[in-house]
Amino acid sequence: MKYSFKTDVRGYELDSYGHVNNAVYVSYTEQARWEILKNAQLLDSFLEKELLLVVTETNIRYMRELKLFDKIEINTEIKFEAPYLIFYHDVLNLTMNTKAAKAVVKTLLIDKERIPQDIPNELKSIAK
Repeated sequence: MKYSFKTDVRGYELDSYGHVNNAVYVSYTEQARWEILKNAQLLDSFLEKELLLVVTETNIRYMRELKLFDKIEINTEIKFEAPYLIFYHDVLNLTMNTKAAKAVVKTLLIDKERIPQDIPNELKSIAK
């Protein structure tokens, strides 16, 4: 299943070169993940069970710059590879009709004592 999140480039996300700072791409992909969990109605369950989905690894390939007011879309596919849930993000520049970046983000589910937990079926169900 593919998930989509749209936003615009904002002025405070730019660096001194006039394009989106490389660290902002991490924020874009993180917001896309939050939106997926919210739309799948999994956030309340996580809070009740005191579980956290934490990032253990991020790999980003920057392909094209993003500039002020560009319309962007983050398309995400998710795969379950025990014990990880892996998010594959494509950051698309809708204004220029180009791919700006792609990212692979590996996550792990932990409890409040920071002990890794099995991915529950309801979370697996949003993955391929």
